[in-house]
Amino acid sequence: MQVSENSVNNTASLKNLKGFDESHPPDPKLIDSCVHCGFCLSTCPSYRVLGKEMDSPRGRIYLMDAINEGEIALNTATVEHFDSCLGCLACVSTCPSGVQYDKLISATRHQVERNYPRSLPDQFFRQLIFSLFPYPNLLRVLLVPLLVYQKLGFAKFFRTTGLLNKISPRLAAMESILPEITLKSFQDNLPTIIRAQGEKRYRVGVILGCVQRLFFSPVNEATVRVLTANGCEVVIPKSQGCCAALPEHQGQTEQAKALARQMIDSFANEDVDFVIINAAGCGHTLKEYGHILESDPEYREKAKDFAAKVKDAQEFLATVGLTAKLSSVTDKPLNLVYQDACHLLHGQKISVQPRQVLRQIPGVKLREPIDAALCCGSAGVYNMLQPEVAEELGRQKVQNLLNTGAELIASANPGCTLQITKHLQLQGKKISVIHPMELLDYSIRGEKLKL
Repeated sequence: MQVSENSVNNTASLKNLKGFDESHPPDPKLIDSCVHCGFCLSTCPSYRVLGKEMDSPRGRIYLMDAINEGEIALNTATVEHFDSCLGCLACVSTCPSGVQYDKLISATRHQVERNYPRSLPDQFFRQLIFSLFPYPNLLRVLLVPLLVYQKLGFAKFFRTTGLLNKISPRLAAMESILPEITLKSFQDNLPTIIRAQGEKRYRVGVILGCVQRLFFSPVNEATVRVLTANGCEVVIPKSQGCCAALPEHQGQTEQAKALARQMIDSFANEDVDFVIINAAGCGHTLKEYGHILESDPEYREKAKDFAAKVKDAQEFLATVGLTAKLSSVTDKPLNLVYQDACHLLHGQKISVQPRQVLRQIPGVKLREPIDAALCCGSAGVYNMLQPEVAEELGRQKVQNLLNTGAELIASANPGCTLQITKHLQLQGKKISVIHPMELLDYSIRGEKLKL
């Protein structure tokens, strides 16, 4: 099959091609496991939008192999195809040959960041993201001017006129998913230890996240209440930081390792049975700590032990069972659609458990959308780095959710929630997006939803 690069005939030229370095390039054995059957094409969101072979998992594997073999270079023509991947891992779920594309694209992205010189504007934008988002305390400082920005009506102005999009589509994409800044965004009022209600069944740690703790603090508060209502003593170490999902998914090797070590250290002396996370993308990375720190002799075993304790909140509750009494959250049957976050569905293989838990709420009727396994286009920071593809995927996802006739959308990932909310607003729909833990919290407390 042809790749998007002219073949190189001169042997000397082959030796001079810029390629991968020797530090964990894409594994040739994993590459060879791909039989190029094409089953991945129909489930790959970037291929469905762009329609190019090289923007599919199969096409990218061809590129990885060709770069490994010194046949083509790691340059703009090849990197753009790696950048177009959302990392949603739908292809991993679909592949009949069991190709570990997740490990291949991860290794490739770390190679790209080390060996490919990005343009200055691209460097600036990426540095802005990696310098802010993984550091909630620094990001909280930025909320002050953002609050002023919103209160003075600048957000409405830029979104109405489209002026920011003309200046920078990426900045416009970042601004378009900015949620409303409230006083809760500046609070950090959860104590270090919260006692279980009734008999203590487990002692669990809770990870607050970065975006989650700033823009979705009610989700964290609801998660803690649900856990304590079901017999869990909750521990929240103040020293915890970012889970490393963002830098790890974008190939920022050393930053990801440093943040993973910090997270492990923050729980080192807490003696918890499980570590609970309520954000899908974070959960997938936390469970990968053994892989992220496999070359670190000091943290290798610590990372494996930590990862073994990590449980998604819904996964945990479905496993240990709910003991708190649940009541209806509406006065009539509630038609609810659950949005499968990619890193929960494909990355952690968690799909049945959230539905099992939600169905226990009296009056809830779950609706299933078509293309439930297709990414919404958020994919960490993909909707900021590749806004054109993300826009089309967001539009499709929201339309599919609306077509179910549901009155409420449940989403277990902050990025998905922001993306879906944006496209609901663009389509003029006033349907709320709620985290499953919030819905359970309403049910346990006997409160009614305002739809």
